[in-house]
Amino acid sequence: MFINTKYRSEEPEIMDDFAMEGEILREALDKIAKINQLLGGNQLTLQGVQELIVKIPKGTQINIVDVGCGNGDMLRTLADYGFKNHFKFNLIGIDANNFTINHAIKLSDNYPNISYRCEDVFDKAFTELKYDIVLCTLTLHHFKKDKILQLMTVFNANSNIGIVINDLQRSALAYRLFQVLCFVFRLNSMSREDGLVSILRGFKKEDFVCFSKKLKLNNYKIQWKWAFRYQWIIEKVGS
Repeated sequence: MFINTKYRSEEPEIMDDFAMEGEILREALDKIAKINQLLGGNQLTLQGVQELIVKIPKGTQINIVDVGCGNGDMLRTLADYGFKNHFKFNLIGIDANNFTINHAIKLSDNYPNISYRCEDVFDKAFTELKYDIVLCTLTLHHFKKDKILQLMTVFNANSNIGIVINDLQRSALAYRLFQVLCFVFRLNSMSREDGLVSILRGFKKEDFVCFSKKLKLNNYKIQWKWAFRYQWIIEKVGS
C-alpha cells in the first residue's frame, strides 16, 4: 500500500482523548517511553537542553517544563543528568490527562525536584506559567498548524533561555519501520494505531522552517536525527 506523506494527516489519535484511563493507557505510556529510550529519543531532548545551558553557571536554578510529559520518563532522565552533573533543575511535567499525571507521579516518587500539573496547555493557567526552558517531546504533532503556532507563541513569550522540540519525521520509510517495531515490541492495538497515525501527523523540515518564519524567530536550528526525528532548538539568550 502506498503511503502518502506529502501533507500532514489530521486523523485523531486514541490518546487524544484526555478522559482516557486504565491499563491499556498505562501500558501504552510505558512502551512509548521504553521505545523512546532505546531509539535515543530522550537523548535528543537532553542534548538540546545541554546546548541551551552550556553557559549557565551550575549553581543557578533552571526551571524546565515538559509539555505532554507522558509517564515522566524525560523528566527523570533530566533529573538524573542534573544530579550527576551538579545542575540545579526544577522540573515540571504538564499533561492534560489526569490518569497519565497520576501514573507519572507514582513513577517519580524518588525525585523531589519533579512536580506535575494536569492542565490543558491552551488554558489560562498554562499560558501564564513562566520557565527558563520548555520541552516538547513527541507532543507537537498532536496539534494542527494553527494550534502549533499558538502554542509556540506562548513558549517563546514565557521561556527565558529557550525551547527544545523533538518530534517525528513524516516519512513512508519511518511508517514501515514502525510496523516492524510493533511486532518486535508486541505493542497493543492502541499503541500500534496511534504510532502509525503519529508518523503521518509528523513533520518535514520545511514545516519547521515555515513555523520559524511565521513566529519571526531569530536564533534557531532544525536538524534531522535518528530515528526519523527532527530536533528544533530555539535559543532565547543572546537572540
